[in-house]
Amino acid sequence: MTFFQPKPATDFKFKDILYEKKDWVARVTLNRPQVHNAYSSLALQEMCAAFRDASWDDHVAVVVLTGAGDKAFCTGGDVSEYADSYTQRPRDYWKWMGLFVECHDVLRNIGKPTIARLNGMVVGGGNELNMACDLAVAADHVVIRQVGTRVGSVAAGGATQWLPILIGDRRARQMLMLCEEVNAQTALAWGLVNEVVPLAELDAAVDRLCQKLIDKFPECMRYTKQQTNFWKDLAWSSTIGHARDWLALHYTSLEPYEGMKAFVEKRKVDYRGLRQKAADGKSSEFLWGPYSKTCRSCQAKGIPNEFEFCGKCGSKL
Repeated sequence: MTFFQPKPATDFKFKDILYEKKDWVARVTLNRPQVHNAYSSLALQEMCAAFRDASWDDHVAVVVLTGAGDKAFCTGGDVSEYADSYTQRPRDYWKWMGLFVECHDVLRNIGKPTIARLNGMVVGGGNELNMACDLAVAADHVVIRQVGTRVGSVAAGGATQWLPILIGDRRARQMLMLCEEVNAQTALAWGLVNEVVPLAELDAAVDRLCQKLIDKFPECMRYTKQQTNFWKDLAWSSTIGHARDWLALHYTSLEPYEGMKAFVEKRKVDYRGLRQKAADGKSSEFLWGPYSKTCRSCQAKGIPNEFEFCGKCGSKL
């Protein structure tokens, strides 16, 4: 027995993903259809474990990543988790992004060809997982979009780095800045996916691609993958640490609070109101202004500038 001994897929007691290994193919399925296969912290941990096991297993030649059902491949991180946790404890977003980076690194460096089986919406971090894979086959009803600037974040977990490489600078800026949907046929024309088929033919198309990849030399395949990863690895390694720290700090500000809360509360984001605060000379970084007031009654300090009453003793400021 070696240290790098893989385990039967059934030995993993995963909760948020499904894992299967059969006929030279490992299949990893995000299994959270109730939230359009948005990944939780647990899902990231489980994907890391599955990808590492598939990397070590010499009975696996190809890895297929997909989502449960036919509505969504993956819609990125769970925004309700962001809104409830990371706007309250931004330092925990830094910890969460460590999981995210590890998941991407294990997937990108798995040493075997990977296929994104796009069975539905591909949104935000879902598109970053798509781009982390070597090849992609999409059902014809699929739409792809980035949403960072709509929800108070920046798509710096792969999209800002890899979209210019895959589809060109102007198209990348269009996706990242406008956050508009790109349909499957446009994604094919732009080079964001390799093939588009009707949903009923998706599995057959993926299986055909798997068979072609299985019938190649594994060592040559591994090194081909390593070499073609060069530009993606360069862009990723040059920026991801900075992005991790900046995004964690950004969660202390008003933009992610407003964006995430609006998403969870199913309301429109008040973009213009936030802009108007800045135009009026008020702080657009803090929900109730900078922590600048001191209560004359109880001497409490660091009270938000827009507060009219002390939150500790209730005195008028």
